[in-house]
Amino acid sequence: MDHSFLIFAHSLLRYFVLLTVAYAGITHLLGLLRKAPILNGERTVAIVAMALCHLQLALGLALYFLRRGLYEDMAKPYQTFWKYEHLGTMLIAIILVTLGRSLSKRAQEERGKQLRVAVFYLIALALMLWATPWPFTQIGRGRPWL
Repeated sequence: MDHSFLIFAHSLLRYFVLLTVAYAGITHLLGLLRKAPILNGERTVAIVAMALCHLQLALGLALYFLRRGLYEDMAKPYQTFWKYEHLGTMLIAIILVTLGRSLSKRAQEERGKQLRVAVFYLIALALMLWATPWPFTQIGRGRPWL
């Protein structure tokens, strides 16, 4: 069965996920440093970033379960990356984004809200960037940018 549409959607969505998580994390960090209140647009970006992360997770899990037999035929480093490193790291990153958003809702002060989104989202962003199979890496070599 051809899963090219799911692969394309998952690859394309990663850019929106990375951009919104980065924007939300950096915006909340700057707001924290400037001691500025959170604007509605900034709050909305954090929510959209979390929603996109969950959509990306759903697409990724669908691909994982549809293609899991493929991983058994791969060389050991590739098999390890796809089965454990990519899946595990991305799952942790999405949990961090969700935690950051949830904990920020519960915080009483604006600074606490901004701190939680900034820290959790930026750590998640670093993990996402590390676990993405970019075309210039050994694991991603030969894979298209989309």
